[in-house]
Amino acid sequence: MLSKTKFLLPVLAGAIALQGCNKKSDEFYKTADGLTYKIYEKNDKGEYENKGEVAPEDSTGAKIGEFVSFHWQMVNSDDSVFVDTRAQGPGLPRIVPVMAPTMKGGLENAFMMLSAGDSGVFKLNADTLFNKTFGQPLPPFVKPGSELTFRIKAERVMNQAEAETYQQELMQKYMEESKVRAKKQTKVDDEKIQEYIKEQNLENVQKTESGVYYVVTEQGKGQKPAPGDEVAVHYKGTHLNGKEFDSSYNNPMSGGEPIRFPLGQGRVIQGWDDAIAELNEGSKAILLIPSPLAYGEQERGPEMPANSILRFDVELVDVKKAEK
Repeated sequence: MLSKTKFLLPVLAGAIALQGCNKKSDEFYKTADGLTYKIYEKNDKGEYENKGEVAPEDSTGAKIGEFVSFHWQMVNSDDSVFVDTRAQGPGLPRIVPVMAPTMKGGLENAFMMLSAGDSGVFKLNADTLFNKTFGQPLPPFVKPGSELTFRIKAERVMNQAEAETYQQELMQKYMEESKVRAKKQTKVDDEKIQEYIKEQNLENVQKTESGVYYVVTEQGKGQKPAPGDEVAVHYKGTHLNGKEFDSSYNNPMSGGEPIRFPLGQGRVIQGWDDAIAELNEGSKAILLIPSPLAYGEQERGPEMPANSILRFDVELVDVKKAEK
């Protein structure tokens, strides 16, 4: 089922290419309830042109209860794009239900002004939008009292059944394409890891079947964990350049305690599930994890760029066998 959460939650989200827009007719208009807009639609020549003022009785756009598939950009008053669905995340169009407006001149109205294939540019007050629609405080990169610009390209307008089918098709296509990209990236990462091993003069390096390199630096005498066992692991995570991005030793959220999780249940990155299973309780080890077995091709902020190869210095502190 599609998510029922409000579609205006932060979505890692979408570049709108308004190629071929008619530059001679670039005027903004305003609805009676205050939404500033301009809509572009294709003409008979297949070129985009400004649709002009949309009449209040115009019902050609998406309707409440329908679903819209779209790409969009969100731009602040400094003309800085901070959300872009084509460039961020999986690059897939978003699918949202069209709902009643949460504010006068709300972004929901924008979707109701767009037909499949249309592109639109909309301006809204940032304070009201974040307060009434997003239900969140203004982020630091949005100035109080400023306007936000949304560039939206409506791909499809569908009923719920069509939207659910389309979402499944998109995810299936994305998963298939991701596997191909991950396979190529694994080869690239493997070469970099081997170079790193030579540079660091690491010895007695072993490799899991999935592709994680590991070095046992201190052999523990306890048992090896099996899938389903609860393990406790202390760790320090760094990039290959030595920059630390996380550590259980000084994490205020955990009070400096090791992280606990059931092994092999997907609660941690795959590289951890695979490599921790090779260690005896009490062991210390270095794990070198290719990016497809870590956080993959998705950027997770400035501390975790896309396709990051990760090093973890770990200690398997405790193994609790799963109850049969």
